[in-house]
Amino acid sequence: MTLTPAPFFTDIYTGPEGGAAYWVNTSDGVRIRVGYWPAKNAKGTVLLFPGRTEYIEKYALCAAALAKRGYATLAVDWRGQGLADRLLDDPMIGHVGKFSDYQRDVAALLDTAEKLDAPKPMHLIAHSLGGCVGLRALMNGLDVASAVFSGPMWGINIGPHLRATAWALGRLMPYIGQGHRLARRSLVRPYVLSEPFANNTLTTDETMFAMMRDHLRAHPELALAGPSFTWLRAALDETRSLASRPSPNVPCLTLLGTRERIVDVGRVHDRMAAWPNGRLDLVDGAEHEPLMEGPEITEPLFDQIAEHFQTSADQHTSGKSRAIG
Repeated sequence: MTLTPAPFFTDIYTGPEGGAAYWVNTSDGVRIRVGYWPAKNAKGTVLLFPGRTEYIEKYALCAAALAKRGYATLAVDWRGQGLADRLLDDPMIGHVGKFSDYQRDVAALLDTAEKLDAPKPMHLIAHSLGGCVGLRALMNGLDVASAVFSGPMWGINIGPHLRATAWALGRLMPYIGQGHRLARRSLVRPYVLSEPFANNTLTTDETMFAMMRDHLRAHPELALAGPSFTWLRAALDETRSLASRPSPNVPCLTLLGTRERIVDVGRVHDRMAAWPNGRLDLVDGAEHEPLMEGPEITEPLFDQIAEHFQTSADQHTSGKSRAIG
């Protein structure tokens, strides 16, 4: 088995020893990038689904925290971001034709896990956009022992006075052949390079915010700005579709910062209130990215995640044994 090596930037934060990245082709011919960090005596592998604008290297410290607790990590650059194929002539605009295309990326990620012989059982950590993609994957039967969501994009926080406009333009612009254009009120530069640390919507930890800036300044090819009108339409359609379906019977822990301002908080509360074997934990003082806060917040969270993984894996194994018996 041969996987094609891909660029893997370790100059900002290295992550666990032995990390590597690979090029992977999806079923529709899009080239994406998959990153893998092993762990000694691994108890399983975390499938890490990043958010919109994100890239593998941003999760090096998360992978290190997971490796310390006995878990390997397999992360992905979704199509249209990171070093994966950009889908528009303007590479700074985030774009996807339809959200079901992300499931092709999930399938390619799972195929890579098999080729790498990544330790089982598998667990899911999905952030923001990744939470939307991950929920759909679970509904489609993604075989994981447990799931953890961080600030999941099960709805987008759009003010009531702008929601009707977003829906209208999300349909009109693609219809008239302008779906590739930057959505109204979207940033033309990456958020962390456009906005100051003070009152940013991602993290309260200045070191983590600086890391995000350092990555994009050192490797501008990772950068992404706002989404296209087509992406916006597809996101609104997908989140509405997901809201109409019951939660999957997978042990679930969802982390939501008490200062969350990006995703629709009400949708998260509604989903978790009806999730069998699910729990919503509000992370006091955290912004949109609880796992990118300071160590006083993240260390207890990763302990909690590891405990969730272990308990769920034990139940998963026990359930399979009963089924065989």
